[in-house]
Amino acid sequence: MTGQIRIVVGDWNLCKGPAMAIRYEVFVEEQRVPPELEMDHEDAHCVHAVAYDELGAPIGTGRLLRDAHIGRMAVRAPYRGAGVGSRLLTALVDEAKARNYPEVVLLAQVHARAFYEAHHFVAEGEPCMEAGILHITMRRALTA
Repeated sequence: MTGQIRIVVGDWNLCKGPAMAIRYEVFVEEQRVPPELEMDHEDAHCVHAVAYDELGAPIGTGRLLRDAHIGRMAVRAPYRGAGVGSRLLTALVDEAKARNYPEVVLLAQVHARAFYEAHHFVAEGEPCMEAGILHITMRRALTA
């Protein structure tokens, strides 16, 4: 279904349109997260990754914050399970490595915990509610 996936990593000016469309569809429309929670002041200061399918349609997104947190990972429903999330996560982890971050941290939806564990993240602490969805903090060391 996905053919060739292309990942574009860039600043908010480059990624804003496609990233917001994907996040709105996944978080606001599907998961019923209040729209006002979807936009924050951090976007302008993050590195963003957007995945595109073989026709150039945006299909997934994520971001890397200045404090080495990965956030706003979202993949459009028809592309879930096709490796898009893995490619986005790898691009963001590679960016964190290039910035010499010793680790990355993210707040994962609990149902996606196994996905992140498969990418060498370790869960810590107890789950918590965020935007009405159960999440857990996950961490991955980037240095040996």
